Amino acid sequence: MATITATARKPAPPGILTHRAVRKLLILALAAAILAPIAATQWSGATWPSALTVDVSEPLGKASDWIIDNRDTHPLFLYFFGHVSNIVVIAVRAVYLALLAVGWAGVTAIGALVAWRVAGVRLAAGTAAAFLACGLLGMWVPTMQTLALMVVAVLASVAVGALLGLAAGLSDRMDRVLRPVLDTMQVLPAFAYLLPVVLVFGIGVPAAVLATVVYAAPPMARLTSLGLRGADREVLEAVESLGTTARQRLLTARIPLARKELLLGVNQTIMMALSMAVIASVIGAGGLGDRVYQALASVDVGAALAAGIPIVLLAVVLDRVTGAAGERLGESGKSPVTWLYALVVAAAVALAGRLAGFLDWPDGWDLNIAEPVNRAVDWMTAHLYSGVPVVGGTADWAAHFTSWVLNPLREGLQWLPWWSVLLIVAALAWLIGTWRTALTAVLAMAAIGVLGVWNPSLDTLSQVLAAVAVTLVVGFATGIAAARSDRFERLLRPVLDVFQTMPQFVYLIPVVALFGVGRAPAVAAAVVYALPAVVRITAQGLRQVDPAAMESARSLGATSGQQLRQVQLPLARPALLLAANQGVVLVLAVVIIGGLVGGGALGYQVVFGLAQGDLATGLVAGAAIVCLGLMLDRVTQPTERRTTQKGA
Repeated sequence: MATITATARKPAPPGILTHRAVRKLLILALAAAILAPIAATQWSGATWPSALTVDVSEPLGKASDWIIDNRDTHPLFLYFFGHVSNIVVIAVRAVYLALLAVGWAGVTAIGALVAWRVAGVRLAAGTAAAFLACGLLGMWVPTMQTLALMVVAVLASVAVGALLGLAAGLSDRMDRVLRPVLDTMQVLPAFAYLLPVVLVFGIGVPAAVLATVVYAAPPMARLTSLGLRGADREVLEAVESLGTTARQRLLTARIPLARKELLLGVNQTIMMALSMAVIASVIGAGGLGDRVYQALASVDVGAALAAGIPIVLLAVVLDRVTGAAGERLGESGKSPVTWLYALVVAAAVALAGRLAGFLDWPDGWDLNIAEPVNRAVDWMTAHLYSGVPVVGGTADWAAHFTSWVLNPLREGLQWLPWWSVLLIVAALAWLIGTWRTALTAVLAMAAIGVLGVWNPSLDTLSQVLAAVAVTLVVGFATGIAAARSDRFERLLRPVLDVFQTMPQFVYLIPVVALFGVGRAPAVAAAVVYALPAVVRITAQGLRQVDPAAMESARSLGATSGQQLRQVQLPLARPALLLAANQGVVLVLAVVIIGGLVGGGALGYQVVFGLAQGDLATGLVAGAAIVCLGLMLDRVTQPTERRTTQKGA
């Protein structure tokens, strides 16, 4: 009897049917077996059926016409949007005039002293060198114009983002409501909402500031919400036990505990705002972005680079200063008296510069880098574009990549029946998430068909998938090398900074010069833009692997390669998945740029809508890009599952 009991209690060996993924695949296979014949009979074609589309061009056209007809007479424009526009113009002009009044010497001194007070002598010297470089490149006045615009845009973005984050951080319901709104604000291409912004505010600074706020406010909102929700529960309970009100707890506990997240939000908002400098110039922002845009319109790579470098320098300096401020929160730093000394010195330098006539940057100090840069680009075009022995030229590479990768991928996606694409999306999303994840991804993909842009969206999807594949292969390899070598990481960091902060329009012309016009240069531009984030996240994830696990592997005699394959990569899996997810999102963000260099598809439709004032074409294509981004985000980012343990 004892033997029988023991045998009965012995656990059954795990079978393949008990695996969660296998069970999901079986359910999907059963659903496909039932639904596929019905769909194939009802809709025999591969493309999305026209009977299931909705034409939104007429209502969008009517909305555009109403705005144009009432922009100068309706009270909404006269007493609300008009006042907002005036406030923005006055604020930007006041900051710009203040910067000019201080002069180049005063601005440089103030920037250096603030950096010294926050981050030390080395960063102060770097800040001074960055401002002087802007002047040497002949871009002092445009730099001040961009800086004035960014000051107002960042302050507005921080205010809007903090208010939204406050609401989301204090209320679960508001968090659920705002999450899709923030997702849309961050994923919707800037070109798509430039047109409605221009319709309301017209061409000029107010439209540029508002477009920048829409793009730059979400990071502040997300990090504010994260900081408020991540506050130490024990501290909050201790403050509550003292009989404080909700407002007092917010001001004295929650916000101080979330200082680092708030400052990180400011940092990310600054970076996002600067990345909009060139795009905002399309609608009259002026400054460095306008210089870049005008230079590229005349195919002057040197002039574009001369205006792009100051944008990079501003971004790097502001990133380092705000990052250092966040790291030093709570540390015992310099006394407040030091701030007074710094301000006195800065005021003295500004006054001395004004008395000496050093307000405007001297013309004789300018350095012309446009000519040597253009000569270098011409040499690259002449020697690398074609005729290179053995390997062929870059034009050959682009042609092979298009014919061997992009064309088969696009034709394969467009050959699949539309309902099979939905089933594939559902399977991928459900395998790594929940049924809600799969439902969201399928609905996002179906919305593309309903909007009537199924084939262009699949064309865009093929380019995104190809760019993501290249980005992940190169990014993972480079990130692994950076994680395993401190020296290589130090050498790589300034390169990644330049790639991440250089306006996309600046490296667009060299890409076109090397690869020609078409979908291949669009993919190349996307890879350059997305690569830094993938490399950084991969390297950081590998470096944060538990040292005890690595030491244990070394003690067992594991080689360096075995430690990487069997310990580091498995333990860094969440970071690698996040890197893949961010790679997808960033690649998708450059779809619009691809439309400018022959990428076609949705990117071209958005650009065409802005150029022609066609609200329907631009917004529909922009909405399709948002749906693609939502679908790819769900497919590439695993959903956390809440599991409950059951006792025996």
